[in-house]
Amino acid sequence: MSLIKYESFVREPLVDGDKNYHQVTEDIVYTIEAKPTRLWYIGFWISVALLLFGVFSLYREVTYGTGQWNLGKTIGWGWDITNFVWWVGIGHAGTLISAILLLFRQGWRTGVNRAAEAMTIFAVICAGQFPIWHMGRVWMAFFVMPYPNSRGPLWPNFNSPLLWDVFAISTYFTVSLLFWYSGLLPDLATVRDRAKTKLRKLLYGIASFGWSGSTKHWQRHESLSLVLAGLSTPLVLSVHTIVSFDFATSVVPGWHTTIFPPYFVAGAVFSGFAMVQTLMLIVRKVMNLQDYITLGHIEAMNKVIVLTGSIVGCAYLTELFIAWYGANQYEYDIFFKYRIAGAYGWSYWLMMTCNVISPQLFWFKKLRRNIGFTFFMSVIVNVGMWFERFVIIVSSLYRDYLPSSWSLYYRPTIYEIGFYMGTFGLFFTCFFLFAKYFPVIAIAEIKSVLKTTGESYKAKMADLENLSVEEFYAKTHHDDHH
Repeated sequence: MSLIKYESFVREPLVDGDKNYHQVTEDIVYTIEAKPTRLWYIGFWISVALLLFGVFSLYREVTYGTGQWNLGKTIGWGWDITNFVWWVGIGHAGTLISAILLLFRQGWRTGVNRAAEAMTIFAVICAGQFPIWHMGRVWMAFFVMPYPNSRGPLWPNFNSPLLWDVFAISTYFTVSLLFWYSGLLPDLATVRDRAKTKLRKLLYGIASFGWSGSTKHWQRHESLSLVLAGLSTPLVLSVHTIVSFDFATSVVPGWHTTIFPPYFVAGAVFSGFAMVQTLMLIVRKVMNLQDYITLGHIEAMNKVIVLTGSIVGCAYLTELFIAWYGANQYEYDIFFKYRIAGAYGWSYWLMMTCNVISPQLFWFKKLRRNIGFTFFMSVIVNVGMWFERFVIIVSSLYRDYLPSSWSLYYRPTIYEIGFYMGTFGLFFTCFFLFAKYFPVIAIAEIKSVLKTTGESYKAKMADLENLSVEEFYAKTHHDDHH
């Protein structure tokens, strides 16, 4: 007789090994309590070096102006806004994994959501810098803030999507930060209670806001998580939609199209999930967390990558079709003369190969569950998504309506490259510090799925499935007695 269970034992367990609650705590908190490994130090100091290179590049740009960048009369955005859109996209998957999968009760999110949320925070910090430094006169940055009546005749343009970006990204950052930090509270309290020194106990005690683990605290925690998840879900769609309006509301050929909002959102989820894969595979190896970030987690993420990659591919083909079908000469020339076959044609085909063709290999289960191949593909996808933004910006701007305005071939200067590398340094410096001083996997959430989807529980349920009712009650009564 089949027994009623929360979940089929046939499904793959989300926690491997014979784990109990204490073992989960030991495995995850160990990385905080132990000294950093040599690999951690190597990665951290490389990140700091990149960050310092970025700081020097910004010093040159602020001191001598945006002339230090190789921007021209028509290509006024270049690498800077390319990188801005790319980093905003990277920040998308964290909130998606946390919020939407929480609302849909997807258990596999528990192994990866904490690192994905942290990735969102750090990526949005990196993204937000590009428009500010792009102003050139960075000390004027406060002019974009919407308090017009105190500045006489100078008003922000509320019709501008660039101003909408300010609202959207700051709201997204605030909600994501609250969501990430509220989820950390129970785990910070666990680290506080295990602390060996007074200083650690004090600092983690302050950070955990006096969490006691009482029923009242858990009720409030659950309620807050659902409210923030509900707020975050529309933000996932709105933020990159508004970023796409930076392009779609213009009259530049190649930009003036209504497909941009859904296409940008799908692309952002695509690149964000790829970055989560990159980070989680590194963390899994360096911190020996194979039992918590399982092949099942990796496969589920790869399924999302192949889905969103296919949506992005469909958007690319739609753009080409509309450029041909719409009979607009300027639009046709941008796509067929200058993107596919022009001076930047190499970047277009690189984008198509990385974003459309290569993810289709994930239709094969063996490749979806191959660690090395997944890591390689996660890097390839983000390279492709960077080139997507580069193609959209540069190949549309270097050939204007007037041949007299056409630009020479655009190449970034060392300081543009340095600023980009510096944001990588900032991102990974923050991530290494996060992985050292905070639980990189949500301890409380892993414990919440341990009794329904842990390997030992599933094995036990598989054994009990074959018993008669009398044998089942005898067996469970015997187990309870002992």
